[in-house]
Amino acid sequence: MLKQSRFVNAADGSIRAMLGEVMWPEIGHVVVDFQPHHGTIPAMIPRHATTHLRDALADTPVVYLQGARQTGKSTLARRLAERGFASYSTLDTAAVLAAATDDPDGFIAGLSRPAVIDEAQRAPALAVAIKAAVDADRRAGRFLLTGSAMPLPRPAESLAGRMELHTLWPLSQGEIDGTPETFIDRLFAAELATPRGTENPENEVIDRICAGGYPEARARRAGRRRAAWFDAYIDAIVQRDVRELANIDRLLDMPRLLGLLASRTSQLINHADLARTIGLPRSTLKRYFALLETTFLVRRLPAWFANIGQRLAKAPKVMLVDTGLLTHLLEVDAARLRRDRTLLGHVLENFVAMEVTKQLGWCERRCRLFHFRTESGAEVDLVIEDRAGRLVGVEVKSTATLRGRDFAGLKALAEIAGDRFVRGVAVYLGTEVVSFGKALHGLPMAQVWT
Repeated sequence: MLKQSRFVNAADGSIRAMLGEVMWPEIGHVVVDFQPHHGTIPAMIPRHATTHLRDALADTPVVYLQGARQTGKSTLARRLAERGFASYSTLDTAAVLAAATDDPDGFIAGLSRPAVIDEAQRAPALAVAIKAAVDADRRAGRFLLTGSAMPLPRPAESLAGRMELHTLWPLSQGEIDGTPETFIDRLFAAELATPRGTENPENEVIDRICAGGYPEARARRAGRRRAAWFDAYIDAIVQRDVRELANIDRLLDMPRLLGLLASRTSQLINHADLARTIGLPRSTLKRYFALLETTFLVRRLPAWFANIGQRLAKAPKVMLVDTGLLTHLLEVDAARLRRDRTLLGHVLENFVAMEVTKQLGWCERRCRLFHFRTESGAEVDLVIEDRAGRLVGVEVKSTATLRGRDFAGLKALAEIAGDRFVRGVAVYLGTEVVSFGKALHGLPMAQVWT
């Protein structure tokens, strides 16, 4: 009987290797070395998603780690392989890609176990070969795949029941600061815990927004050098990843659409209006939008509704995955955001939405993220729903003070949700934790990443 795989240290790896176990060492750091806006970050940055990734490798044959380019997926994979417990192959190498594409069965058969395959989405036919290998030997932790695009439909179907999917987003604020993030779990707790010492000045929050979470972009000075990195980043994704995923004649329309979506961040998606503005057929625009999602440049935030009979807006909102990239596309800097409060409101909502999205990957409570809006105009920026159907509402305010009317949307959500409503919070640019009635609280912005 095969033993279930688990993580081991190098000290006992040689002994347990003789037992035929699939072994994965402790992992979870990205090698970066840069100066953030508020101090030096250590060269080794722990990623909060590591524990769940490690757990998945301990009981699942195939784990797929997806995410945007330059978020640290390959670094995690290489460090794992370098420990001596796994082979490492990257399909970014032409010869390796040719072997995986021309003879996927032979390529998989030739790998030692466990195996890391980097940028696996470049050879979709590997999915069938991996399925055959896993069906012949169902041990956990056999394959760790990484990809800069979401798995294509065929691989996802082929590996159903055999593969677990994880997403590595750009660095979260807690990862940058080296602190754990418990915002979601605290919101659902019976009593709301509000750690002290988390009052960030408005200027620092805005600087965090503009810096974003891509390690290499953060390593560059704000201004021309960081802008050059983002330009090259977008060009590389469009010219390489999008070209490989789909046959598109007008690739230059993709950056134009991305810029248009940046200008509509945190707003409801209207495909007809977008198509008319950019001059594309609606069907083409939807296809391009899907490609931007697949390559982790944008994300849809779906609408929450209690039931079909409720008159709620069903359109999703659009968010950019990284606010550093967002401010680059908008051609705005920190000074401009401080002056333009309306623009700051949209960008700040995007910032908080993505920080919460990142935390969904490692919080103890399994949750999904939505927005809420009724046809009468009541809205809540973020709605977090756990698997039991319990709800927390989060409003994002770009002001240093709060008033009772700032909680109108949260009260409307509470009325519709009834007993399912746990609490509502408004995160804002002030410094005080304040109560606005039963289950309604105002929290300083930094409470999100402490």
